[in-house]
Amino acid sequence: QVQLVESGGGMVQAGGSLRLSCAASGRTASTDTMGWFRQAPGGLREFVTRITWGPWNNGDTYYADSVKGRFTVSGDSAKNTMYLHLNNLTPEDAAVYSCAVGRGVLNTVGYDYWGPGTQVIVSS
Repeated sequence: QVQLVESGGGMVQAGGSLRLSCAASGRTASTDTMGWFRQAPGGLREFVTRITWGPWNNGDTYYADSVKGRFTVSGDSAKNTMYLHLNNLTPEDAAVYSCAVGRGVLNTVGYDYWGPGTQVIVSS
């Protein structure tokens, strides 16, 4: 089992920035990818980004088109921690942001464990 805890959510004005954190514990050696997803009220869960650590693609990242250029994912595999820097936020970015981990994921699918999420509110 892997446990995930997100933090850093809050309220920000449009155009502002936030930094979210995700800390993983437990059997993290069974995973090589950490990802961020978000779900707005009444909406479906949406992939945001992922970061993968491995001997051939250490720190490789992938972003959804909707956040590319505004959000940046980073992390420390040794500390099992991932960050998401959200810049130039818009009201459409408001959602509960959750982190997930897995091994051999195909960017948006294949995650095995999920955190409870942290809420981001963007005021216009």
